[in-house]
Amino acid sequence: MQFTTLIKTLVVPAALLIAPGLASAQNYPARPVTIIVPAPAGGGIDLIARVVGEKLSVKLGQPFIVENRPGASNNLGTAVLANARPDGYTIGIVGGSHNINKFLFKNLGWDPQKSFEPIVYTHEIPLVFAVYPKLPVKTVPELVTWMKANPGEAKVATSGRGSAQEMAAEMFRMVSGAPVLLVPYKGSSAAHPDLIAGRTTLYIDTISAIQEQVRSGNVRAVAVSTHHRSKALPNVPTAEEQGLKGYDANTNGGFLAPAGTPKEIIARLNAEINAALKLPEVRAKLEAAGIEVKGGTSQEYAALIKSDLAKWGKVVKEAGIQPE
Repeated sequence: MQFTTLIKTLVVPAALLIAPGLASAQNYPARPVTIIVPAPAGGGIDLIARVVGEKLSVKLGQPFIVENRPGASNNLGTAVLANARPDGYTIGIVGGSHNINKFLFKNLGWDPQKSFEPIVYTHEIPLVFAVYPKLPVKTVPELVTWMKANPGEAKVATSGRGSAQEMAAEMFRMVSGAPVLLVPYKGSSAAHPDLIAGRTTLYIDTISAIQEQVRSGNVRAVAVSTHHRSKALPNVPTAEEQGLKGYDANTNGGFLAPAGTPKEIIARLNAEINAALKLPEVRAKLEAAGIEVKGGTSQEYAALIKSDLAKWGKVVKEAGIQPE
């Protein structure tokens, strides 16, 4: 009897020591969770964080609180996430710059792979080749021909250093051979007026930001940037369909946690976020904003980050862009 009691005394604590992460995951979350968004309120990843966070709050019984930490080409908020306690109570969502900034800045203070645990790939946002509506072009080949004939006027708006818009423009220059004069702006809202007025001729902007200008006729869409057409603008052909072989640019991203976050918590979050992304009301709200909803395993998101780093690293190198 005493021997049996001794065995029970030893086994129970040992079981608790074997699976502390499992125990914490079963009780998770026991308090509010912060979602770091390294961008201003109102953008694509902010919308995803709020829509998904609302569903997580209801399902898991604790508030998921969005905290916007914009600045320094999204590096500020990403650094906050990287340095947070890896206990599952601070997570974040990132966009396309996450896989670009490594090549543009010398001292990030974080690594896109080593500093984080991927949770789930949430979204892809195609970009649109939007041109000044009075430009005599309706296709990508016509645009390239016009730019080569008018190199001094081939002004292409971008959203500044490290943006998906800048990388898409650089990729366009590389694939097409068109003479491109990049004109940086502080985001889409600043770039649109000059495109509409003809002070720039092309802006490869996210579909979520530019689609209303396209529908109103303020700009003309000649292509989408991904391998596939967009549900938001189904009649607009891809750049690749029109001869830009291999052209595929988008801004994508997902949820991350600081490196060292227990795997059991990552798995719990992955399952719950995937469930939220499958809800019809979530998909409808995000797709209305031009966001293509994804999902999948943590490993699949890690593989996407790796492939994107290889792609954008090549673009930055071939464009001759030096880190600052």
